[in-house]
Parts: sequence; C-alpha cells; structure tokens
Amino acid sequence: MNRLPSWRLLAALYPFGAGAAAVNLFFASLIGSWIGWRVLSPYEAAAWGLLLGVPATIAFACHVARLMQQADRG
Repeated sequence: MNRLPSWRLLAALYPFGAGAAAVNLFFASLIGSWIGWRVLSPYEAAAWGLLLGVPATIAFACHVARLMQQADRG
C-alpha cells in the first residue's frame, strides 16, 4: 500500500464496507449459534460493522485506487 486513497473515495465506499461487515457478522453469529454461541442482535452487529468497516473500506479503496491508476496508464 503506497499511500491512502483520497478521502472522497473512502467516504463513498465506507457505507458499503460498514454494511457488508455488519451483515456478515450477523450471519456469522447465526451460524455460530449452531455450536452454542449467542446470536448478535442487529444493533450489535451494526455497531461492530461500523467499527470493522473502516479497515475493510481502506483495503477495498486501495484496490480501487490501484485499478484507477492502471486504467489511467492505458
């Protein structure tokens, strides 16, 4: 990772990263209930998704920025 992508790209992708993290956590907790773990409430999953969405968004934004640079080079 050379540098952080622009703030505009991060801001545009963050809602998708946070939402995906929340949904995945919620469904993972449902699968975890098969082995006796507790199920996260949707609010807990959303709160954790907001937190875990940050590194996921940064990783995906770096990938998108790299693809944009490749497209600009031709």
